[in-house]
Formats: sequence, structure tokens, C-alpha cells
Amino acid sequence: MSQLAPSLVAAAPWTSAVVYAPLTFITPQDTKPVFESSAITGGAPRVFFDTERHMVGIHDMRPIAGELSLDHEGFELLQHQTVANLDDDAAVEKIYYPEIEALLRAETGASRVVIFDATRRSDAGAGAKNRDGLRGPASRVHVDYTAKSGPQRVKDLLGESEAARLAASGARIIQINVWRPIRGPVRRSPLALADAASVAPEDLIATDQVFPDRVGEIYHLAYGPAQRWYYAPEMTPDEVLLIKGWDSRTDRARFTPHGAFDLPDTPEGAAPRESIEVRTLVVIDA
Repeated sequence: MSQLAPSLVAAAPWTSAVVYAPLTFITPQDTKPVFESSAITGGAPRVFFDTERHMVGIHDMRPIAGELSLDHEGFELLQHQTVANLDDDAAVEKIYYPEIEALLRAETGASRVVIFDATRRSDAGAGAKNRDGLRGPASRVHVDYTAKSGPQRVKDLLGESEAARLAASGARIIQINVWRPIRGPVRRSPLALADAASVAPEDLIATDQVFPDRVGEIYHLAYGPAQRWYYAPEMTPDEVLLIKGWDSRTDRARFTPHGAFDLPDTPEGAAPRESIEVRTLVVIDA
């Protein structure tokens, strides 16, 4: 695995606004961890490994939002409006997908953006409805792809020959998630993100994710005291987080751990967190 060493990228500055909350980390074990995905269970994933909670300081990213980048921290907070009804699958595909493609082209200089998945999440009841079942917030800190599964996802989506052609040409491919509140401001179950430069390679634990027709691989995160954590308080539907899941380049941040957390002093009666995340591949020609 190749995650940029913490010493190789300047640390993002701490901000004065910080909350302290427990995050859920994987407990390292001798055998490779495994879990069954929501596509199998129809609800919460079924895990076959232990987790542990650690109290961490999670800093407000808003004062430094203009300094954050996918290449250094592995995430960005942007203003971006949508006209799509995000509760409607057809509107998401016909209206929202082109909006996200245009956003990522503008932000990254991409020659191609491939959108391959969208997931709604809610912390109300059993979760938000999706075509493959109900989804709640993902509370275990994780990265959606690994040094192994990132390239495999490129081959699955673009084909073996096109993946080989892009690699030979020196093109860069990035897996980026675009996370947005459907309603807001978010006052329950916000998303915590680790500065990728603060994550040691040994903290990323490759985990098998079992689907009905295949076995994928993600990283779960083991706790490390050097990890730096951020969140965006009270996100609105006019904002998005770009979250890097994998990068074909190895000289910059590649994997961005993230997970939902319980915000201290959440107002009584706060509305449920409802969000949508769109998974993409971004191709940047050499």
C-alpha cells in the first residue's frame, strides 16, 4: 500500500473551534477482516471483526476551507447548488449526475468523469431507501478503496484494455466521492474526515467487502494518535465535500478516511441527517 507519509506533506493548520467525540476504529487483528455489505443484508452491514472507540478532537474546517485540497488533505469543502430532486432516482441520474460531472471537470481539469454509484443515507429509523436496501450513516472510519481495489475498479468500469491504455499514456485517475446533505443544516451524524497526510500506512487495514456477486476491498482505519480530524459544521444542501478514495499517483494523498460521528450537544429534536454521496472516477490526461 502507498499512502503518503505524514512527514512529506505540510500539516493543515488546526483551527480554534473543536469538538471532542468518539470515532469508531477497527481493532487490528491477525487475519484479514471481512464484512457482508448492505447489498447482502438489505440494511446494516454484518461485520466479522472487532471495533473500538477513541475520543478525538475534530476541528472545524470552515476557517481553512480555502487551503484544503484533494492533493494534500484528500478532501475539499465547496459551495455548489443543485436543481435536482435528490430523493428521486431518475432526477439524480438525469440532472444531478451531469451537475456533478461539470463540477469535477471544473475543479480537477478532468478530460472524463465516470459516475458509477449514488447512495442516500439517513440516521432516522432503519435508514434511507436505496435500490440495494436501506442505508444509515457509515460510522466505522473507512476508505472506500485500497491500493488493490482502486485499480480493479478502473478495470471493471472502463475495461481492461482502456485501463491499460490510460496507464501507458501516463493519465492520472482519481476516485472521488461527492457528499452532500439532502436537507440541512446538518446537526446530527456529521461526517468526520482525517487529513490523509496524518494517516500512517500501517493504520489502513485492508478489509474484504462481500457483495452478492463479488468480493471487494476497502480500508478500515486503526486509531493513531497523530491523526488529524476535521468536519464542516451545519452543512447545507448548497455545499459538497469532495473526498478522495484512491489516486493512481503515489506522490500525494491517496486515501481519505472518513466516518459519521455523534455530535456532542446535538439539539433535542434536531432533524435527521439525510445525505447523498456520488462515487466517481476522474480521468486527467497526461
